[in-house]
Amino acid sequence: MAVAKQEEVTFEVVEYMKTPLERAALEALVDMLEGPVEDLVRKDGAFKALGLDASALIGNKQAVVALLEEHHELMQRPVLVRGARAIIGRPKERVADFLR
Repeated sequence: MAVAKQEEVTFEVVEYMKTPLERAALEALVDMLEGPVEDLVRKDGAFKALGLDASALIGNKQAVVALLEEHHELMQRPVLVRGARAIIGRPKERVADFLR
């Protein structure tokens, strides 16, 4: 958010933990995502505790959507959307270029 403010870009924060994205919104997001779709999923301790297989997500939009629909807490963040493009805002250095 600091980079968006610095670049004077108007933005909206979506608190997906309070209001999880519905399937259609997740499908639209993965279609806009620049980069591997599997990067939208956090492979952290919660992912491992669920016994999930990261290789099953590689290039598989529907698997990513299904997983995030059920376990929205696994969504990588921040996700930035501008027009018909979306990126994961990590590393943070890529955010300014995306917003310009």
